[in-house]
Amino acid sequence: MTTDDVPLDELPLIEADVLVVGAGPTGLMAALVLARRGLRAEVIDSKAGPTRESRAIVVQARSMEIYDQLGLAEQVRDGAQPAIGLQLRPTTDRGAVDFAHVQSGWTSYPGVQIFEQSRTEEMLSSALAAEGRPVRWGHRLVALHEGAEEADEGVDARILGPGGSSRIRARWCIGADGASSTVRHLLGLPFEGVTDDATFCVADLRGVTGLPDDRLSARFGKESFAIIFPLGSGGHARLICLSPTDSPDQQEVLAAARADLGLTWTSVDWFSAYRVHHRIASHFRMGPTFLAGDAAHVHSPLGGQGMNTGLQDSHHLANLLADVARGRLAPAALERYERERLPVARKLIAVTDRAFGLIARPGRGVALLRRGFSGAFAGLVPTVLSSPLGRRLGGLLGQYRIRYRAVPKGQRPPRWAADPAVGLRLPPTADNRDSLRSLGWQLHTYGYGHGTDRPVVPDWVEGPSAFGADVRGRLRSDRLYLVRPDGFVAASFPLHAGATATAEVAEALAAYDVIG
Repeated sequence: MTTDDVPLDELPLIEADVLVVGAGPTGLMAALVLARRGLRAEVIDSKAGPTRESRAIVVQARSMEIYDQLGLAEQVRDGAQPAIGLQLRPTTDRGAVDFAHVQSGWTSYPGVQIFEQSRTEEMLSSALAAEGRPVRWGHRLVALHEGAEEADEGVDARILGPGGSSRIRARWCIGADGASSTVRHLLGLPFEGVTDDATFCVADLRGVTGLPDDRLSARFGKESFAIIFPLGSGGHARLICLSPTDSPDQQEVLAAARADLGLTWTSVDWFSAYRVHHRIASHFRMGPTFLAGDAAHVHSPLGGQGMNTGLQDSHHLANLLADVARGRLAPAALERYERERLPVARKLIAVTDRAFGLIARPGRGVALLRRGFSGAFAGLVPTVLSSPLGRRLGGLLGQYRIRYRAVPKGQRPPRWAADPAVGLRLPPTADNRDSLRSLGWQLHTYGYGHGTDRPVVPDWVEGPSAFGADVRGRLRSDRLYLVRPDGFVAASFPLHAGATATAEVAEALAAYDVIG
């Protein structure tokens, strides 16, 4: 009898709070947040070790804020190539999209950091190992069963590793195992969507000439177009371009890029081709099992949003699981993960991906429209960026303008949720940065100028902490803000002589399933 034939309850047992399947950026982020919150997470991955290819490379502002919360932001900055915007024309500044400028003051990390996925995985897996929770590389999920022992909760998983089969029993499972997710297949969840007609190619190049080191670049040719990401000095760059054929050959594709886009380079480090998929799981949760990252949603890599969305999925979910495990929130609070993150994925697919889909089709006719659009857009850029729309677009691109609604859109919010700040991540001010690193629930005031009474809240809610006024006026001086561990504003209470209405506070806490 092999270990594959041994009944599950006779296999060597590993117990954990959470089983994380997949050690890409999404799974590693989930496990690291869980470890920092005091939970035991077991991470398995069928790979032999962290990804060696660069794959996803863009780290947006909101992801940097999360890294800052975990003490990793400076490590990313030290190893990243910063980019402040997008260059639409190869020989002029006309039409330069300076998203770092429109994001300045709204985030501590304006612009983007070009930091390869391989380095992200190495950083996160090393941080996780330092917490005493190294990844179990070379282990794959074979079967997943709900209902650990007599309790009607938890999962039992059969794992196959180098030494044979074993069993991991956990209260919850996170499927962060990519677009071909074994967890999603075992759950039988549909993964609906479309695949674009166009084929894209990606190449990491050396010695590229004529590109700025601090910006992404767009090139529009007679047949094709490309987005070029700076990877470092000396013309080190990533090229993502339309393929001239459905079955791309490296030499043919790169020759076409030279001829049609006017690019030159000295060597190629890596080349691959792919079709762009826009797909989303029907649910992000089934019982004790959750999906995150590419296991839950896939979309175009051109916008640099995919890895960042997965990091935010897992950061959001891990904080919820930790609060429930520690008895701070009722289990019903876990419903908020799908309720809040599923609309984010849908919006990303409906807006960002569809926009790229319109300009990313092959053919001379579409190429002509692309060139016309780029010229018109270049003329509008200064006006757009200087308007409130520019600030909003900068926030959407940086993923720090995501809103989690207290009630469905169209319904009148309760008084504690009527403040525009509620549902948004707490904006940075001159002195609240250290406080946001606590991974705990907090109470804040901004420029109130008087002593603030502590309302009736559980003892694990920190504060009230008094900060200086928000000079941009996003946070009101006559309000007490309840802030979640993920940095989002949960509620806003009017202050009257330093006190808040007890009934409003109780109503808000009940809405978030707070215990105590």
